[in-house]
Amino acid sequence: MILGDFGTSYCKFLDLDAPGGGEPTIIATRELPRETRVKLATGHLGKRFADRYVNELIALARGGEALIREDDYVLLDCGSRDIKFIKYQKGKLADMGWNAECGASMGFTIELLERYYELDYTQLRVPEQTFSVTCGVLGMSDIFDTVISGVEVAEAVARFVKGIALNAYRFAGSPARLYLSGGLCDNPLFVGSFPCQVMPLGRFVLLRGLEAEAHQPIPPPHA
Repeated sequence: MILGDFGTSYCKFLDLDAPGGGEPTIIATRELPRETRVKLATGHLGKRFADRYVNELIALARGGEALIREDDYVLLDCGSRDIKFIKYQKGKLADMGWNAECGASMGFTIELLERYYELDYTQLRVPEQTFSVTCGVLGMSDIFDTVISGVEVAEAVARFVKGIALNAYRFAGSPARLYLSGGLCDNPLFVGSFPCQVMPLGRFVLLRGLEAEAHQPIPPPHA
């Protein structure tokens, strides 16, 4: 059985029939063959390619249950086009949220800026100052205005990334400790910009949620 997390920028796959359960693979969404089909999917584009679709919040919750050995935690997923979180208390789902407006194109914009300005986020320090960023696209105007005022491009972009992280942190309820899901787990500037302890889980959390969902019995159809 092949599982797929079809994101806006990247698609992730897991073949449960591969030896040892297989390892997740990743491909840029723009390179995805149109004839791709999977048994179970989640993600922004998942319904187009799957026999059965699982809501992203459900996949995130299942992934958190599979990977986090605690009863109380907050798990935040930062994608290319939105942000979402789940909160567990005493082993039960207590809260959740999904923001495609204030989180619009957040991850995509961060990646775009790195390529456009030829930056390396592993080499940028977390800045003292930040921008008040509520939208990835609209927030870029702060970068341009700051650069025009004489601030170095790298510093301006770092302030933008920190602003994005702070916005996501507040959206998740400003926890003292945060589990992080998504490709931005590999961005040390983004991770270091959170004013709390961050536990990165990587970009395959939703796939692990699909794996857990695949092992659940499918309810019979309604008569």
